Amino acid sequence: MYYVYILSNHTNTTLYTGMTHDLKKRLWEHKNSDIESFANKFRCYKVVYFEPVESFDSALAREYQIKKWARVKKEKLIEMKNPDWLDLSLDW
Repeated sequence: MYYVYILSNHTNTTLYTGMTHDLKKRLWEHKNSDIESFANKFRCYKVVYFEPVESFDSALAREYQIKKWARVKKEKLIEMKNPDWLDLSLDW
């Protein structure tokens, strides 16, 4: 199982889309990495959306699909499952 996810910063002004096979581990890596990355630069550590995907290829295709979308379309996707933009990782 793989996951496509969207992270946001605390003010919800920046979105980061990614994919992984271990969402909890990947979030930990985002929060604790010293590597200069988009997510770290903009402090995107809040999981506002994720979806399970069955294969690596499907997850990669879905990630690229979402990354191409305009912000408004990404916001609609997030708000279908998480209308209050809560951090879905808080109880992990």
